[in-house]
Amino acid sequence: MAKRNYNLKGVYRILDANFNRASEGLRVCEEVSRFILNDRVLSGRLKNIRHKINKELRGFFAPGSSLLEARNSGGDVGKTLRAKEMERNDPRDIFFANIQRVKESIRVLEEFSKLVSVKSALDLKKIRYDIYGIEKSIAEKMRALRHSR
Repeated sequence: MAKRNYNLKGVYRILDANFNRASEGLRVCEEVSRFILNDRVLSGRLKNIRHKINKELRGFFAPGSSLLEARNSGGDVGKTLRAKEMERNDPRDIFFANIQRVKESIRVLEEFSKLVSVKSALDLKKIRYDIYGIEKSIAEKMRALRHSR
C-alpha cells in the first residue's frame, strides 16, 4: 500500500463541507420545484437524490465518525458571505445559484470519495449526471412559466 502524504483530516473536512453544501442546495431546489413550479415529480426526484447522498455518506457520519470529528465550522476560513451570494432577484436566480452549488459539491464529493471509497465515488458520479437532467427539466419549466406571464 502506498504511503499517504496528505492530511486525511483535511479530506474529511472537504467531504463534510460538501455533503452539507449539496444537501442544503438540493433542499432549496426542491422547495422551488415544489412551491414555485408546483411540480411533484421534479420535487420528488430532487428529494430522492438528497436521500441517496445521505445514504451514500451515512457511514461517514455515524457517531464518532471521522467526518464529524474533523468538522471545524468555527475555524473555516471560507465561511464569510460574499456580496454576490446576497444578490437574488427572483426564485429563478435562487434555483440556478443553488443547483450550481449542488453540481460543484457533488463533483468535489465524487473526487475526494475516491480516497475513501471508490464505490461511493462511482455512485456520486451517477447522481451528478442525474442532477444535470433534472436541472434541464426545471430550466425548461421555469422558462415556460416566465413566458406565460
